[in-house]
Amino acid sequence: MAKAKKITSSGSSAGEVELNPKVFETEPKSYRIHQYVNLYLRNQRQGTHATKTRAEVRGGGAKPWRQKGTGRARSGSNTSPIWVGGGKAFGPKPRNYYSHIPKQLKRQALHSAFSKLAADDRIMVIENLQFEKPKTSAIVQFLSGLELYGKKVLILNEEINRNFELSCRNIPGIEYGRARLVNAYDILNADYLLLTESALKTVEEVFAK
Repeated sequence: MAKAKKITSSGSSAGEVELNPKVFETEPKSYRIHQYVNLYLRNQRQGTHATKTRAEVRGGGAKPWRQKGTGRARSGSNTSPIWVGGGKAFGPKPRNYYSHIPKQLKRQALHSAFSKLAADDRIMVIENLQFEKPKTSAIVQFLSGLELYGKKVLILNEEINRNFELSCRNIPGIEYGRARLVNAYDILNADYLLLTESALKTVEEVFAK
């Protein structure tokens, strides 16, 4: 059965925690991960890019010169795409890149991502850290003790803990989120995954179905 190291709030070892095999011990499916990541990144595109056509750029009106007799190529408007400052032919326009991601694909990608980190021994379970006020130095000290400072770490908690969230916000490479809202891309993008005890319980309850 897959296991993860358990870490106390002070950073010392507290044994191991058994992980639900339905979530953390499935066979990683690379093609499912590939499909999910492509769709996820596609859905992150804003699609606000835009260029002006020859009908939208400023100018036009009078014909630049007469049709014949000048020795130059005929031209009907200075907004033509071949003119400097003219419109863009077949340029990008605002569009929606969203594609529906099947629920089964999301679940398979999540299981594969969790299982990959568990197999590489890159998951740790920590006791719920309590903060009376936001304190970035406390998180830095905690991560340094685990030799994780400077690496990409995803920290998942379940309860809404604003002080915990603010303490993590200014540290480069550290991402903080709620367990039930995690996605496979964030997990795969992290070097290590830290779960609070409540987050682990939520992950096993929500994603083992």
